[in-house]
Amino acid sequence: MRQQAFETTHDAAWADYRRQLDRLEGPARRQGATAEHDLDRFPRRYRQLCAQYALASSRAYSPGLIADLHDLVRRGYRQLYRRRIPLIRPAVAFMAERFPRTLRRHAVLFWLASALFLLPMFVIGVGTYRDAELVYSLIESDQVAEMESMYDPVNRKPGRASERQADTDVAMFGYYIMNNVGLGFRCFAWGLLLGLGSAFILAFNGLYIGAIAGHLTRIDEGGVFWPFVSGHAPYELTAIVISGAAGLLLGRALLAPGNRTRLAALRLDALDAVVLVGGAALMLLFAAVVEAFWSSGSAAPWLKYGVGGAGWLLVAIYLTVAGRGADRAA
Repeated sequence: MRQQAFETTHDAAWADYRRQLDRLEGPARRQGATAEHDLDRFPRRYRQLCAQYALASSRAYSPGLIADLHDLVRRGYRQLYRRRIPLIRPAVAFMAERFPRTLRRHAVLFWLASALFLLPMFVIGVGTYRDAELVYSLIESDQVAEMESMYDPVNRKPGRASERQADTDVAMFGYYIMNNVGLGFRCFAWGLLLGLGSAFILAFNGLYIGAIAGHLTRIDEGGVFWPFVSGHAPYELTAIVISGAAGLLLGRALLAPGNRTRLAALRLDALDAVVLVGGAALMLLFAAVVEAFWSSGSAAPWLKYGVGGAGWLLVAIYLTVAGRGADRAA
């Protein structure tokens, strides 16, 4: 077939294909106007165009025609294979229903994880407040000194080490995400050690946080420490406990699989465990936002305490009430 006849045969299809590409590449309002049946035909049209492009190249048609077809193939490839993943709506639906519902189904493990985390924190906090030397039996002296400098009243940016004083809030946001989410995933993943790993991580971090809190309060740096942590603590501490509960869920599947094999129990419970750790990760992400952009700010302590108290209330209401309608429907 000569080039002129080839172009005449397919020109109408190419023009229609160009119009569809223009709609797909245009603003969201134009994409929304694209008919569903038109989108269904796009992959078939794209395959036909690829075949025509290959045929034109093999027959050595004019460079202009080959270049035009190549451009259409390239544009079509971008539309066909790009990932269109709506993030906001699924994330909101996940946090509004599936995550709190799943957590309530495993409330026993949540309270067990809370006890493993909070009881050591409280006990060692009281102990280090009363005994000046107890903190050094748990934490190295250089780490204690670093914490003291971070919450020194003369510190321009409380909660930041001396080498991070010049870091921007955005840089600290990235640092907090890496640190907090990493801790949450360790609490979760170590549950594969029959749940003992998650229990250890929870208890160890409870001891560490409690020892630092008690020590800083004893040396009169609590006036900086407590306002700083009050804003993000509701989300961060709750998320750590939930991550630990997800790890304990894995451990329970291995220790007490019931009438299932351990592998089958692990596969089934892992579905809920992933939901829990996913929700905890989003909570840690929000905690990082608060810690980076609010906690180190210059707001009055009473205001920071008020925001922190409201945060605890909101977390309690959210985990108790969210998704109740879906519970009743189920």
